[in-house]
Amino acid sequence: MTKDKIKAVSLKLFTEYGYDGTTLSEIARIVGIQKPSIYNHFKSKEDLYLCLFESILGEHIYNINQLIKEIHELSPKEKLKYILLDTCKYYKHHEDESAFLKRAMIFPPKHLKHILNERFLSSEASFSSILHAIFLEGIEKKEIRSGNIENLIMSYLCLIDGIFIEFSYYGPEKMESRIQSIWDNFWFGIGE
Repeated sequence: MTKDKIKAVSLKLFTEYGYDGTTLSEIARIVGIQKPSIYNHFKSKEDLYLCLFESILGEHIYNINQLIKEIHELSPKEKLKYILLDTCKYYKHHEDESAFLKRAMIFPPKHLKHILNERFLSSEASFSSILHAIFLEGIEKKEIRSGNIENLIMSYLCLIDGIFIEFSYYGPEKMESRIQSIWDNFWFGIGE
């Protein structure tokens, strides 16, 4: 219970103040424990930060894998759209986690930049393998135009990343109407 509370408080503070602007003393104060008690759960502030980062990435991959089980009978087009919409729903309902990821990737703590990048790329590789299977199925069924699957994956990931950033500009309400147009244009470019 205390570990979860430490993570929840840390998520909010790291999101709002960044890595350098957040102290373990402040986390402990808000949680209602002494600073040394944090070390019962985490080795350091760095360990806590990386744990949050990995938890968020891991949750995303877990959710995508669960979603794939639910939508396995859909067409490749429907699967790709469903994943996109589910990811957007995650951004909308998990604003702190989304903001934490955005800050960690765009403004990483300098000493953690390499580690964060490696872990992000590992997570992206898992996601890409899921997408690879969908794009391959779409090409085989002549639903997606034939092309380099890695380029198709890259375009899809850029689509998701762009929407991720646009959530910051426009907010979830305005994004709902934009997402359909964004999807339609993307599909126009890859559909058969």
